[in-house]
Amino acid sequence: MEKEIKKTLDEIIPAQKFSAGNDIVFIPDFEKSFTESFKNKVYTANEIAYCDQFENPLLRYASTWAAKEAVYKAVKQIDPSALGPKKIEILRDKPVGRPTVIIHRDSAKFDIALSISHDGDYAWAIVFIENL
Repeated sequence: MEKEIKKTLDEIIPAQKFSAGNDIVFIPDFEKSFTESFKNKVYTANEIAYCDQFENPLLRYASTWAAKEAVYKAVKQIDPSALGPKKIEILRDKPVGRPTVIIHRDSAKFDIALSISHDGDYAWAIVFIENL
């Protein structure tokens, strides 16, 4: 019965085509909760390698966290299934390069635009997603 209701709803409610997400991180609070355990639970090996190459890696970890959270918020508007932090990978083509997003999930077919910024004690990210 539940599957039939969901199928009916899927037929009468059009799928959401676009979504947006954003997140802001207050770096002093982020630093208090940033532990080795958190780092290994949340960040991929590529993200850790990227962040650790900088003199102040905490800023890069905070901005990457903001980006992951922004992506998570946008994806959840389109696809409510579970999405852990390591399933969202934020990559840069070079140091301080353009960020790109990889969603490590078979059903993920999105066109994603991401912008990351930081100023003083804050890191901020905004993402726009098109559901393909």
